Formats: sequence, C-alpha cells, structure tokens
Amino acid sequence: MASSNQYFIGLALIVLMVYFPVTSSSATRYIVGDDSGWTIKFDYQAWASNKEFHVGDELVFMYPPGAHSVLKVNGTGFKECIKPPVSEALTTGMDVITLSTPGRKRYICGVGQHCEVGGQKLFITVLPELSGPATAPSAVSSGHGVASTWFQISAATILAIVMVLKV
Repeated sequence: MASSNQYFIGLALIVLMVYFPVTSSSATRYIVGDDSGWTIKFDYQAWASNKEFHVGDELVFMYPPGAHSVLKVNGTGFKECIKPPVSEALTTGMDVITLSTPGRKRYICGVGQHCEVGGQKLFITVLPELSGPATAPSAVSSGHGVASTWFQISAATILAIVMVLKV
C-alpha cells in the first residue's frame, strides 16, 4: 500500500503538469525578473533588453500575494505611474499574461509608491508570432533556462514510478 506522501507527490506532479502544459507552438513563457520575480528596485528594462517577445509568448509575474499587483497601462500611465482602477489589477502572485497582439506593452505595480519610487514597471515591444513548423516545445525563460517539456517528461516519469510503487 502506498503511503500518503506518495499520493501527495503524485497529486503535486499532476497539478504541475497541468499548470505548465506542453504545447506544440514555439511560444516562450518568461518569468518576469527571472529569480528576482516582480519586485521593487529591479531594472526590468535591462531584464527585457536581451529578450525578443512574440505574439503567443507569456509573461509570468511572480510575487508574494498582497505585496504587489500588475496593471496594464498606456504610455502616459507608464511614464507617470498612473494607476487604472483597482478592479483591473492582477493580484494572485502568479499572474500569467499571454501576449496576444503585437505592439508596445506596459505594466506597472499599483501598490503604494512601487512604480514611482521603486521603479516597478516593465515596457516591452511584442513582435508578430514566429512562423515556421509548430514542433518546437514551449520553454520557460528563467535564470536557469528550464524547458517546460523537460520538466513535464521528468514529472511524468516520477509520477509513473510513484504509481508503480503504489501497486
């Protein structure tokens, strides 16, 4: 009989595989700020400067829930840190934004003076979707460059081992 730890591990792996699905597109998932996440006093323009964003890519804003928020703003809102209504804020701490159209995209934190004083804002230019064969795996861009397909294959292997041990 399997222990409760094995069931927990199996359940956790299933949840992770659902949360980081394997897709057949060449879209990239970017963790905004890499290991630093979405926080104050971080140079997001430097972070974005060596990246090429395309339609279909995803931005993941990671932060402790309640500590920050993510607001999409226009050029004036970005320059002057003008916050849209609170009802438009993303606040989960694991906010995923799919870049659905090309063009300029701007995001700020709406908490306190995080944008004005902490410099917590991101400006990117989204290019048209990459064309070509849709066989490339989606990737997670982080400080470590971990590919989500590798993660899912590993997780599925571990889950299979856990299930075999259960028998």
